[in-house]
Amino acid sequence: MSVNELFTKFTRVWIPDPEDVWKAAEITRDYKEGETVLHLKLEDETPLEYPVGPKSNPLPFLRNPDILVGENDLTALSYLHEPAVLHNLKVRFMESNHIYTYCGIVLVAINPYEQLHIYGEEVINAYSGQNMGDMDPHIFAVAEEAYKQMARDERNQSIIVSGESGAGKTVSAKYAMRYFATVGGSSNDTNVEEKVMASSPIMEAIGNAKTTRNDNSSRFGKYIQIGFSRNYHIIGANMRTYLLEKSRVVFQAEDERNYHVFYQLCASSSLPEFKDLGLTSAEDFTYTSLGENIFIEGVNDAEDFKKTREAFTLLGIKESSQINIFKVMASILHLGNVEICSERDGESCHIPRDDPHLQHFCKLLGVELQQMENWLCNRKLATTSETYVKKMSSKEATNARDALAKHIYARMFDWIVEHINVALHTSSKQHSFIGVLDIYGFETFEVNSFEQFCINYANEKLQQQFNSHVFKLEQEEYMKEQIPWTLIDFYDNQPCIDLIEARLGILDLLDEECKVPKGTDQNWAQKLYKQHSSSAHFQKPRMSNTSFIVIHFADKVQYQCEGFLEKNRDTVYEEQINILKASQFQLVADLFTDKDDAPTSKVSRVNVRPAKAVPKTPNKEHRKTVGHQFRSSLQLLMETLNATTPHYVRCIKPNDFKEPFSFDSKRAVQQLRACGVLETIRISAAGYPSRWTYPDFFSRYRVLMKKSDMTSADKKLVCKNLLETLIKEPDMFQFGKTKIFFRAGQVAYLEKLRADKFRAACIKIQKTVRGWLQRIRYRKIRKSAITLQRYGRGYLARRYADFLRLSRAALICQKQCRMVRERRAYLRVRQAVVTIQAYTRGMYTRRIYLEFLLHHKAMIIQKTVRGWLQRRKFRRARDAAIIIQCAYRRMHAKRQLKHLKIEARSAEHLKKLNTGMENKIVQLQRKMDDQNKEFRTQNEQLLTVNTSLSSEMNKLQKELEQLRSQQGDGDQLTSLQDELERLREELQEAHAERKRLEEEHSTEKLGLTQRVEELERENCMLKSEKEEMNRRIVQQSKGADESDGSVSQRAASLQNELDEERQRYQNLLKEFSRLEQRYDNLKEELSLAKFQPGHRRNPSNQSSLESDSNYPSVSTSEVGDTEDSIQLVDDMGVEKAAMDISLFMKLQKRVRELEQERKRLQSNVDKMEELTKRRGSEVRSPASEQETADLAYNNLKRQELESENKKLKNDLNELRKTISERASQNNSSNELQDSYNLLLSQLKAANEELDARKEEVLILRSQIVSNAQLQEKNEQEKNGHIQQSYNIPELNNSKEPVDKDEAVRAYHGLCESKTLLEAQLQSQSRQHKDELEALHTQIELLKDDIEKKQEILNYTMSLSPEAQVEFSVQQEITRLTNDNLDLKELVEKLEKNERKLKKQLRIYMKKVQELEASQAASPTSRVKPELSRQVTVQRKEKDFEGMLEYAKEDEALLIKTLITDIKPSTVSATVPCLPAYVLFMCIRHADYINDDQKVESLLTSTINAIKKVLKKNNDDFETTSFWLANTSRLLHCLKQYSGDEAFMTQNTAKQNEHCLKNFDLAEYRQVLSDLSIQIYQQLIKVAEGIIQPMIVSAMLESESIPSLAGVKPMGYRNRSSSMDGDGPSSYTLEALIRQLGQFHIIMRDHGLDPEIVGQVVRQLFHCINAVTLNNLLLRKDVCSWSTGMQLRYNTSQMEEWLRANNLYQSKAAATLEPIIQAAQLLQVKKKTSQDAEAICSLCTALTTQQIVKILNLYTPLNEFEERVTVSFIRNIQNRLQERNDPPQLLVDTKQTFPVLFPYTPSALSLETLHIPASLGLDFITRV
Repeated sequence: MSVNELFTKFTRVWIPDPEDVWKAAEITRDYKEGETVLHLKLEDETPLEYPVGPKSNPLPFLRNPDILVGENDLTALSYLHEPAVLHNLKVRFMESNHIYTYCGIVLVAINPYEQLHIYGEEVINAYSGQNMGDMDPHIFAVAEEAYKQMARDERNQSIIVSGESGAGKTVSAKYAMRYFATVGGSSNDTNVEEKVMASSPIMEAIGNAKTTRNDNSSRFGKYIQIGFSRNYHIIGANMRTYLLEKSRVVFQAEDERNYHVFYQLCASSSLPEFKDLGLTSAEDFTYTSLGENIFIEGVNDAEDFKKTREAFTLLGIKESSQINIFKVMASILHLGNVEICSERDGESCHIPRDDPHLQHFCKLLGVELQQMENWLCNRKLATTSETYVKKMSSKEATNARDALAKHIYARMFDWIVEHINVALHTSSKQHSFIGVLDIYGFETFEVNSFEQFCINYANEKLQQQFNSHVFKLEQEEYMKEQIPWTLIDFYDNQPCIDLIEARLGILDLLDEECKVPKGTDQNWAQKLYKQHSSSAHFQKPRMSNTSFIVIHFADKVQYQCEGFLEKNRDTVYEEQINILKASQFQLVADLFTDKDDAPTSKVSRVNVRPAKAVPKTPNKEHRKTVGHQFRSSLQLLMETLNATTPHYVRCIKPNDFKEPFSFDSKRAVQQLRACGVLETIRISAAGYPSRWTYPDFFSRYRVLMKKSDMTSADKKLVCKNLLETLIKEPDMFQFGKTKIFFRAGQVAYLEKLRADKFRAACIKIQKTVRGWLQRIRYRKIRKSAITLQRYGRGYLARRYADFLRLSRAALICQKQCRMVRERRAYLRVRQAVVTIQAYTRGMYTRRIYLEFLLHHKAMIIQKTVRGWLQRRKFRRARDAAIIIQCAYRRMHAKRQLKHLKIEARSAEHLKKLNTGMENKIVQLQRKMDDQNKEFRTQNEQLLTVNTSLSSEMNKLQKELEQLRSQQGDGDQLTSLQDELERLREELQEAHAERKRLEEEHSTEKLGLTQRVEELERENCMLKSEKEEMNRRIVQQSKGADESDGSVSQRAASLQNELDEERQRYQNLLKEFSRLEQRYDNLKEELSLAKFQPGHRRNPSNQSSLESDSNYPSVSTSEVGDTEDSIQLVDDMGVEKAAMDISLFMKLQKRVRELEQERKRLQSNVDKMEELTKRRGSEVRSPASEQETADLAYNNLKRQELESENKKLKNDLNELRKTISERASQNNSSNELQDSYNLLLSQLKAANEELDARKEEVLILRSQIVSNAQLQEKNEQEKNGHIQQSYNIPELNNSKEPVDKDEAVRAYHGLCESKTLLEAQLQSQSRQHKDELEALHTQIELLKDDIEKKQEILNYTMSLSPEAQVEFSVQQEITRLTNDNLDLKELVEKLEKNERKLKKQLRIYMKKVQELEASQAASPTSRVKPELSRQVTVQRKEKDFEGMLEYAKEDEALLIKTLITDIKPSTVSATVPCLPAYVLFMCIRHADYINDDQKVESLLTSTINAIKKVLKKNNDDFETTSFWLANTSRLLHCLKQYSGDEAFMTQNTAKQNEHCLKNFDLAEYRQVLSDLSIQIYQQLIKVAEGIIQPMIVSAMLESESIPSLAGVKPMGYRNRSSSMDGDGPSSYTLEALIRQLGQFHIIMRDHGLDPEIVGQVVRQLFHCINAVTLNNLLLRKDVCSWSTGMQLRYNTSQMEEWLRANNLYQSKAAATLEPIIQAAQLLQVKKKTSQDAEAICSLCTALTTQQIVKILNLYTPLNEFEERVTVSFIRNIQNRLQERNDPPQLLVDTKQTFPVLFPYTPSALSLETLHIPASLGLDFITRV
């Protein structure tokens, strides 16, 4: 394009600026080619006329579109030049706080001077396995790229980290090594990766120091090779060092420090092990106080020293060696404090006597004090003829002392590096390595010396290698895409390198001058001027003759020649070294021993390549200079780097003041120029820097196409046609195989065309919308006018109507007023007339009334008189009749009395009385069963008794009167009266007692009635509480957020603690499984290492038990028959029986249970005694007699049972002995075993029948006892009657009246009736108590029912309406399914019983025939007749007991069939978890026969076999799910049938019968629980491994909503050399949901508990959330509005899948909350403070760092979108300061929720389980 098209109005450009380097401006007038002035406007609206010239001042650089600003890769910029690069780095660093940026293959790292939380293990996991460019720039991305290329290309890699001091090189290298240590951890227990990381604190202590630019500056270069095995695990490492800054040991500039180790030693000098070092504060030593500041802010030297010592220990350096190292370091400090005093002549010097520091120095190094004192002040000179000693001046001696200190430190430094390499060395073969080069960057100071020269020389070599590598990559890219290759001219610094290292170069001349005896720095400088004055890269300063200038690739550097020769020679006097060689300490002597003379040892065999060759002391002339050594080591380094694939990290120092996130453009530009970043940009810009794939280009720029252009299906052809139309110059672009290549600026031009197209479309849309808005406005105005007219006319009409209404109202008011006036006058006249009439009529009426009243009174007087006369006449006649009647009745009564007396004296009367009483008793006993009838009968009897008593009283009164008249004996009459009074009192007492009993009965009945009413009220109250609770639950569901209180918080905290504890336990299980896996691996490796020809085998049982079984083998089960166990002990002997531990433990447990039973029976006896004592004080009644009878019945029953039990045990023991004897005599053991089992089953049936007969006998005996007691009672009553009959004649003889006997008999009758009433009341009270208990029970049942219904109601209310309907339908389906299963079980049971009966019938027939045959064969046998007799015992056939029997030798076959060889598909059509049920039924049978060894062996084999199957199929989801379901079901069966009441609440009666009888398997339950947790963790690992590659593509990259996502220039993205040719396969959201559905179907078909399925889904959704959110936080290209829309749609689809599968209640949806809020954050407005407040309230699941990170990464896809401003992000940060969020940025993808296995009993009956024949379990039999 022409200049006229580019430099138009509104185009933005960059102009130079002295302060900011580059300043932004905007063109205000179109520029025409040839004009000398460019009219600009600065950002502050200041106009500027920028001069333009063809040579002196070219046109300014163009700015990139805003959409390209802030890109991850600088090569993605359309305009590639220095201002664009600088601006992009500044925007990313200052606004987005991104310290990493790609520049092609280079990672630019800017030191933030602040601790960032972007290096955690979760970040390493996020970058692991990702392609470079897919994620945001990071040091981990470069490390991952190197690791992947090493694994794929099998080529060694190198990471070159360079930069200025303080730019962060050491930290970057440390993080790269941390990444390799994490990703490529060692496969064994050697912990090589920890040792590699442990070398960092040691090297920082001895090689780093504080400078003016950096608090932790590396003063040496190092290259660390990390070795990897064939499996790409770290197996070792090796370190090379370059050019240690030894001068820092003896000199530091102001505000600088010596090496850290000296200050660490001084800070720890108070430790007891360091007292002999003689150290004090660092301020007291010369070598540590020259910088005048011994402290670093924020650094604790003592704590760092602890880390250094820990690192030494980890690397295997012993404590004694560490102390020796510290002694050498301390001796250097003391050497610096040695005072050298000058003599008077100035040519000699001496050291004061008793110098403490010299003494400490000699003591610490173990050398002679006198010799060291002598040779510190003197030196030896050797000539050809003689050798003599020359005294040194004070200055020369000080220099010699400092040289010795530097030499000692350098040797110590090399020794430590050598031993670190020994510790990191491995004997295994190294397959490949990755090298990390941490080397100094280009340096230029005010005074540059020998060190800066070597540093810059090394950077020249590295820059040459960098340029060639970048050029090579560009060439490979063009050749790969088949682009015509044109030579790109790039800067070659080979001439500068030749100036330094070629023959007669700077280094050669320096070495030559060092060999000259009288060589000086000035002479060397003159040789340089003479030799290289014509070189283009060498200059002589104008004002100096002792310095020279080298033009490096980065800048001109002026070097001062002073000190070059001394530093190059590195002179140390031989006499001093010889003294140190003679040290009594081996370490010191080894430091200064020549390597060639050293004896061969193990250390010498280590392949260590030192940075410098060791000088040969015998021949000083052939010693290598420092420059020569450095050149050799540098050459070796370059050979290593050229043999590897390099990766570059360029560290930039943003400012010189160490201020966090402060950017100095001048300093940044200097470093960008020096480190080669701009050279990379220049090379890229010279070719085709912008590259687009055809689909991306089509998606981005299809808006520029016409409809006719898009008819072709070939997108490549469409793109070609479009570009040929848009860009006229064919050289501006090239078409590759997969990409389109553009020249610099072409993408910006296309973006401009696209923006113009959008702008035109927006104008058209605006025009249409504005016209539409105007039309709407006109319609509104017209409609408003019509509405106003309508309302106006209506208003006038209403006013006229109101006038007419008022006129009519006035007429009506006048009419009414006149009418009222006339009516009032009329009413007044009428009222007066009516009043007069009323008074007149009243007067006449009162007169008539008085006349009628007088007549009525006269008639009443007449009536009263006549009645009195008639009544007097009647009374006289009635009195006369009564007198006559009394006389007659008295005569008749006397006659009747005589007749009755005669009858009373006869015996027949007594019989009638007795007969009547017996009938009454029988009648009362019959009526005791019914309460209401008895009560009515009682009342009738009481009335009858009262009537008879009253008649008897009358008779007695009459007889008493007769006796008074006949006899005059006063004494007898008095006695009869007393007797009568006594009888009356007794009768009154009886009446009172009856009334009292009736009152008690009524009060008790009333109390019971009240109690029933109270219970009804309580029931009503419970119902009301239930309704109230329901209402509260509804309210709580509506306002749940408002009603969260302290209780919920406490519950949540307790739940969190429980989850943490459960998580901790499960992590331990995971660690245990990992260690177990590692143990297996080591065992396999050991077996492979020790393999020899032949076959060697260990016992399989022993190996399996030792490896997998970690629980005790002794089971604490009980023994079924204690007597048998005791008999067994007697037979075996005490000593032999003591060996059977399990038997004694069973006996011990049995004794404990018997003791508990004894205590319980004793407490029952005590209670019975107390009850007997209470009842003993009361009167005996028929009820107590009944209790006595019951007690007698119980005693008889207990005695009978004891006797029968003893008999049965004796018979059983005899039978067992007999059968065992026969078994020993007979050879057919199988038949005898069958006969034995048959006899045992028949014996059991016979015992049951015997128990029934014993019950009947005991009942009959108790009846006999009660009848005998009743007969004794009747005999006593008869004796009493006889006695009474004997007393009657005596009474007659004594002339006592017969009425007394009748009264006594009546009294006895009353007493009996009283007793009957008491018995009835007692029975009624017991009945009421029973009713009360029944009501209480009913209330408890109602409460339980209410609680269950409440739980169901709460669960139902928490569901949505659709889910409620679905839940009710599911409940009904469950009920019907259970009914169907019950019916099926019943049918199968009947069929099985039929088959069983047929089979048993055949067996019986066969057994009978065999027994008959055997009986005929041996008729003399004594055992066979008994057996044949027992076989014929008739017994009732039993049903299947739900047990499976197998032989002990078939256990391996059972495990192989059910576990090892079984496939989940083979049992898919059967009952879920069939293997678990079969195994448990086998365990039940072993428990039934009381075989603890069988139980233990079966469970141990089962657990080991499951572990082996899972280990074999460790990546098979179906197998893992299958065994998780079966293991958890086996665990539930062990709980359900354990006999523990807590697990038996939901069992049926039949299931309770199937509980284990003899063994307590609680320990095995814990083992199975742990195994279930391990299987669950493996299931999660397998599932996450399957879905993890799908997550990012499905959730972030696939277009769920078509044509929504936009495409941006991605630069180096998709140019990663570690990517495969076809690229990674892309997954859609449907594929991810389909995979989740497959997981769910597999788990559901295997019968896994729904709660566990929900936990699995929750864990997988957490993984999806974590991976998606982490990628979103690390990828700038997906942080856009369209991605937010796609992500929100995807999460809604995931939630819909949860609802469709009834998994929404599993808390899985809650795990998606962070990415849902992240999607909403990408979609909401981000401008005003209201938006900031809305974001803070919305994003509660995201941390502050995550919110800020997303806002920083937010990237508009079009220029019409606005970026998020820095002020808005700061506003968000200020609002979120109160949050206490964790510091980490990413979500931990390895976090696992603690799994909980809820107890879910099975409704399946074991006896109905059907085992398919396809399993091949014919060797097991059903029991």
